[in-house]
Amino acid sequence: MNKIETIVYGMVKNHPWMKKTIRTIYQGFFDLLPKEKEIFKGDFQYKEGYFFGFHDVSAFSPDESKILAHKTPFDGRIPKDNEPVEIGYFDFLGGKFGEFHILDKSFAWNYHKGCRLQWINNDKIIYNTAIEGTLVSKIMDVNTRNFDIIYFPIDAIYSSEARLIGTTFSYSRLNRCMPGYGYAIADEDYVEEAPKGSGLFIINLLTKKRELCISLEELAYSVGYAYRIGYTHFVTHSEFSKDGRYVSFLYRVAPIGKEGLDMHKTWILIYDLQSKSLKVLSTQESGSHYVWNDKNQIIASCVINGKSCHVLYDLDNLDSYKIVASDVLNSDGHQSFITNTKFVTDTYPDRKRMAKLYIVDTETSSAELVASIYSPKEFQTKDVQCHIACDLHPRVSPSKRYISFDSPRTGKRALYTFTLVKNDNF
Repeated sequence: MNKIETIVYGMVKNHPWMKKTIRTIYQGFFDLLPKEKEIFKGDFQYKEGYFFGFHDVSAFSPDESKILAHKTPFDGRIPKDNEPVEIGYFDFLGGKFGEFHILDKSFAWNYHKGCRLQWINNDKIIYNTAIEGTLVSKIMDVNTRNFDIIYFPIDAIYSSEARLIGTTFSYSRLNRCMPGYGYAIADEDYVEEAPKGSGLFIINLLTKKRELCISLEELAYSVGYAYRIGYTHFVTHSEFSKDGRYVSFLYRVAPIGKEGLDMHKTWILIYDLQSKSLKVLSTQESGSHYVWNDKNQIIASCVINGKSCHVLYDLDNLDSYKIVASDVLNSDGHQSFITNTKFVTDTYPDRKRMAKLYIVDTETSSAELVASIYSPKEFQTKDVQCHIACDLHPRVSPSKRYISFDSPRTGKRALYTFTLVKNDNF
């Protein structure tokens, strides 16, 4: 965003309808101008009619021989109750898309996060679905198609030789507070603002048992004490640290009666699974997207001192933080680490409907533009109940040679791969 856009955004960000109206009028003027030329600093390919979803997990199998995807049965509207999406994988050999193999249908999905489809290892995947109106997750062997059912939906997972665990929370509460991110399938009976029986859970995916780590009631009487009355409390966007010791998540509160209107307060919290203690990042009641690197650092999109920025936090020194490439990264983004000091992030479409991809160096605070991609207005979220936007959501492959992302640049939602490097620089 330029300076004027930043000022206006700061004035209207807490007024969703005003923000939408001003954005529509402003971008409408630029719609009359010739379309800006796209930029791709690398080879790319795509498959129309497919998407993956969020930026926090990789679509690539660990050996990079396959890429997971959702096959869209329609577009431009929110899925109706019991309306499935097909899931499967593309063969990915020599950096090229191959045949698509359909594995199953999911009855619990959305455009932003799909059905939380992700790899456990080279042979097994996990994803959410619904069986007879009950939210579950399935672990499937992609070779045999054999599967096991976990009677809870998952968000993030951590897989090692010793452990296979996942996070879960109420997806119906999330859907009420952030339509388009949860599922319209009831998974709890709580009507309280901050119930003691709901919150962030850890599932042992081997024993199929779950344990409540921290309840919404506990969070309301500690971190969110000032908002414990008159606000609906919920958690979302969880992720394990690379060593599996910590699990981070967004804790949010939304005014009762105004849930889903993007008027929430946010904290990025980190739960230590060993000490059972909670850490709070200094985000000034903000935070949207973030990822971990191998050094127990987090890069996060926040609003610090009234300005949107990307902030690097280090668990070894939470009293300080570093704002990275603030001259370029002055809006929200979705990050994915390439190395411990470099990450790729995107932007939302600007006034000319161009979404950007940057490679960012946290040590030098530099940001290199690697792609500028057109995003048709038809794929702009219509209102708070119709989150159909197609964000880029860049996801780095295990070898760091490729990025996968989603884009509607051709007029159809599509899954892309982009060649990041052709050598061993990363």
